[in-house]
Amino acid sequence: MDIRWLLIALHEVKGIGRRNIARLMREGLLTEELLDFECKDWENKGFSVELSERLAKEINKPEIRQKQEERKRDTQIGMITILDSGYPMLLKESPDPPPVLYTRGRTELLHEPAVAMVGTRVPTSYGRKMGGELAQGLCAGGMIVVSGLARGIDSICHEAALLCGGGTIAVMATGMDVVYPPENRALFARMAENGLIVTEYPPGTKPHPGLFPQRNRIIAGLTLGTVVVEADERSGSLITADAALDAGRDVFAVPGPVTSPKSRGALNLIRQGAKMACSAADILEEYDSWLPNGAENTYNRERQVKETSTSGEGHLTTDELRLYHILEQGPFTLDELLERSQWDFGHLHSVLISLIIKKQITQLPGAIYRI
Repeated sequence: MDIRWLLIALHEVKGIGRRNIARLMREGLLTEELLDFECKDWENKGFSVELSERLAKEINKPEIRQKQEERKRDTQIGMITILDSGYPMLLKESPDPPPVLYTRGRTELLHEPAVAMVGTRVPTSYGRKMGGELAQGLCAGGMIVVSGLARGIDSICHEAALLCGGGTIAVMATGMDVVYPPENRALFARMAENGLIVTEYPPGTKPHPGLFPQRNRIIAGLTLGTVVVEADERSGSLITADAALDAGRDVFAVPGPVTSPKSRGALNLIRQGAKMACSAADILEEYDSWLPNGAENTYNRERQVKETSTSGEGHLTTDELRLYHILEQGPFTLDELLERSQWDFGHLHSVLISLIIKKQITQLPGAIYRI
């Protein structure tokens, strides 16, 4: 039997945990001999009685073959194990790599230079603007943007990367068949088609508070550095920054208004030594050797980053761009825009006003809007 499938089967046994799997691999026990283990054999390897009974029941040829056939029928979900040559090298070099990754989308993105972008789930307008502009600038410079598909900064950065045709990876804290938060189903679908979605959790895994901090180590592990866009002092984004430091990766922080609680986490990181990121060029210059053509392209990348944020539609924020592209199919009434954008009235109204001020759209009688 393929040892790869034995590893996948072990990974999906409830309660075994990746550290137990790592121990079995470290001790050279990941062999076909496990298929003949009885409950007492597992107990002798240090497992509890309850887990040993479960392992004896599920780790055998018939069970694994059945699971293998089920996975083969699910053509939408791929699997990469730490034994495979396609496993991302940066993640393998991190302190706590997951034994199995479930994937959907463009797996080639796992082998390109990437930067993580994280932040608050309730960003200010400043945070939205900076997140969108930095994500677009990084993509323009040849970087993949990695984030967690969460509300707020995560979604803004994924959206910005997709809008400019760049590569982006979402790391989920649930099974591939459980989209969380639910309002990101449309973004999930676009990511699955044009980007990449990964998770270490088997299908059917539902959201749980303890899974999100664990997910953050993968976001950091896949990337050369982590950018904290906007975060308060207790933000979960700081867990990703800590994971980046644990993995020996860089940490960047976007400075914000000192009066804003949403900027305190990032400002504290800068105070502790994180590099200040005011533009994508501040980040790209750290990874010149990782990017196409190395140092000779630094000037061109910086110019492209600036052009992305100052020409055409590039001067619009991520939300303004999203609404602008919706209205390209318009005109639409206010109610139609509420349905299509899935925003609350206050946020939609503020974005509409901003687009009107920037002379991108106009309001017609009857609360109808068009480009």
